[in-house]
Amino acid sequence: MYASVTLFLIAFYLLLTFGYSVFEKITGWKGSLRFYTAHFKRGFIVNHLGFFLKLVIFFELITSVLLFAGMTELAFFNEKKLLGYGFVSSALTLTGLMFGQRIAKDYPGAMNITVYFILSVFALYLCA
Repeated sequence: MYASVTLFLIAFYLLLTFGYSVFEKITGWKGSLRFYTAHFKRGFIVNHLGFFLKLVIFFELITSVLLFAGMTELAFFNEKKLLGYGFVSSALTLTGLMFGQRIAKDYPGAMNITVYFILSVFALYLCA
């Protein structure tokens, strides 16, 4: 029982993280683009930021949907399959975000993302 509660809480935490990130990027598109243009000014992707920002939104949205569906599946059917997919998606999305931070030479930012990555992998382990 405690493993299921732990999985649900981790999924909820990550859902809030990714879900709000998607909401923030979409509703504040121009501000997000301005922020990331300044953030990646030293990186080679600065000329393609619109594409990469849409790509990040896509992956964060997929992760959010999988986590929500997985939470629902866990709550009603005590199944963890979709939740596992959500945690895999979370880990892959975070790996991409960490890579972006490395490109921007924001090493503390990359290190901060690692905490979310560890949480995702731990939750995936609990799904097994």
